[in-house]
Amino acid sequence: MKKNGNQALLPAGLQDLLMPAAAHEAEVVRRLIDCFSSEGYDRIKPPLLEFENALLSGAGETLSDQIFRLMDPSSHRMMGVRADITPQIARIAASRLQNAPRPLRLCYGGDVLQVTGSQLRPERQFTQVGGELIGVTEDAADAEVILAAVTALENVGVKDLSVDINLPTLVPAIAQELGIDKEAALELRVALDRKDAAEVEVLAGENGAYFLKLLNAAGTAQEVLDYAKGLEFKGIAKSEFDRLVNVVDLVTKAAPKLTITLDLVEHRGFEYHTGTSFIFFAKGVRGELGRGGRYDSVSVDNVTEPATGFTLFMDTVLRALPKPKIARRIFLPFATRREDGNALRAQGWVTISGLELVENDRAEALRLSCSHLIENGHIHELGNN
Repeated sequence: MKKNGNQALLPAGLQDLLMPAAAHEAEVVRRLIDCFSSEGYDRIKPPLLEFENALLSGAGETLSDQIFRLMDPSSHRMMGVRADITPQIARIAASRLQNAPRPLRLCYGGDVLQVTGSQLRPERQFTQVGGELIGVTEDAADAEVILAAVTALENVGVKDLSVDINLPTLVPAIAQELGIDKEAALELRVALDRKDAAEVEVLAGENGAYFLKLLNAAGTAQEVLDYAKGLEFKGIAKSEFDRLVNVVDLVTKAAPKLTITLDLVEHRGFEYHTGTSFIFFAKGVRGELGRGGRYDSVSVDNVTEPATGFTLFMDTVLRALPKPKIARRIFLPFATRREDGNALRAQGWVTISGLELVENDRAEALRLSCSHLIENGHIHELGNN
C-alpha cells in the first residue's frame, strides 16, 4: 500500500505533548481542580461532542466560527466539537442540575478544539480548567471567582500574578444615556477598544471630549478609580461602575498584594459578558493565563439565570511555571523481586525494570535514562563509584 506524506505530520495548531510535559500538565490540572474543590466547586465532565444547537446557545453563540461540525450518523443531526467548555456548564446547570440549590458551584478540566488559533495562541487544541458560580448576582460572587482563580494559580507556583478587571457593559450604557443609537455605539465601542483617539472623536461627535476622557481610564486600580470621579457616570452606567468598584474593593481586601489594573473600555473577548469581567496575567509570560466574568447562563430551552466564572488556559499557565523536576528513575535489573520494586515506589522512586539479562546493568540503566541503579540491595547514583 502506498503511503501518502509524512505520517508524523500534524495539522497546524495541533501537537503531541510528550514526556515529561504531559505528566506535568496532568499534575497541574489535578492541583488546580483540588483547589477549586476545596472551595466547594464540584467537578463535572461534559462530553467532547454535543448537538450544534446546544453548543451555540447562550454564551456559546459567539463561538459559531470556531466549532468543527459533523453529522451524527445515529440521529442525523449536526454535532459540534466543543470550542469552549463554559456553554456546556451552562447547559448542565439549566437542565440536569436545574433543581440543585443555588448558588451552584461547578468546576471542570478538559480539552477544547477550535477552527483557528490566534496570534498569541496559535494552538487550536488546548486544555481548559475553570469554575462557574451560577444563580447569584451579588458582587461577592464576582470577587469569589477572581480570588478562587488567583489562589489556585499561586498554589501551583505562578509568580507575579496580576488581574486586569474590565467593564464591557459600561460604554453601551453611557451611549444609551447620551442617546447614541446602537449602530453608532457599536462603532464607537470598537474604536475605543482599539484606542483610536482620532476615530473616537469623529464617531462621538459632540460627546467627543467625554469619550476621549473615558479612553484614558486605564491603569492601576486606584489610579483609574480616582480618575473616574471626574467622569460623572449616570443612570445604568453609574450602577454598573459602582458594582465594579465594590468588586475591586472586595478583591483588594482579601488579596492586598495582588496587582489589579482596570480598563473601562476593553471589551474584546467579552462579547457575551453582562458585567464585571477580568483577565489574568503573569509578569514576563506571553499571553493570558485565563479570563472570565459575569454572563447570563442560557440553556437550549432558553432558561436564563445569572452566572459568573473563569477559564484558565493550561498552555499559558504551564509557561508561567518552572520546568518540571525530573523524577528519580531507578533501574531494577532483570529478576529483581517485585516486593523490592514496591518498596522503592512507595518511597517515591520511578522504577524501570529490566526485561532480560544484560552484560552491563549500569550501561543499560543509562541507556534507559535512569539516574540510579540498584545492585545487591544497594542504591547507586549513576556516574558515581
